[in-house]
Amino acid sequence: MEIIMSIVIGVCYACAVFLLLQKRLLQIVLGIALLGHSTNLLIFVASGLHGNSVPIIQNGLKELPLIAVDPLPQALILTAIVIGLALFGFSLALAYRCVAVLGHDDIDQITHTDTLDDPISKVDSKVS
Repeated sequence: MEIIMSIVIGVCYACAVFLLLQKRLLQIVLGIALLGHSTNLLIFVASGLHGNSVPIIQNGLKELPLIAVDPLPQALILTAIVIGLALFGFSLALAYRCVAVLGHDDIDQITHTDTLDDPISKVDSKVS
C-alpha cells in the first residue's frame, strides 16, 4: 500500500510543480493548493499506514500498545488542512481582485503594476 501511495504522492507533486510553472494566476493558485495537499499526504504515509488500534491507553497499562496508531501526524495534518484552506481562500480572493483591477491574469503583465495604486505618482502626474 505504501508503494501505491508513494506513486500517487509523486504524481501529485509533479502536477503541482507543473501548475506552479504556468503563466495564469489561477493555475498557480491551484498548484499551491495541490502542493499543500501532497505534503499532507506525504506526512500521513510517512507516519505509517499499519495501525490496528486506537491511541487510547487502557486501564492498568502505562503506555500504548505497539499496534496503536500515532495521533500526532493526524493532528498535524488536520491543522495543515485548516491553514491550507485559509491560504487557498485568501489566494483566490487575491487572484479575483487582481483580475478585477487589471482585466487579465497573465503573470508577466502583473509584475509591472508598481505605479497602479501609488498615490505619490498620481500627485506628481497632476502637478506636472
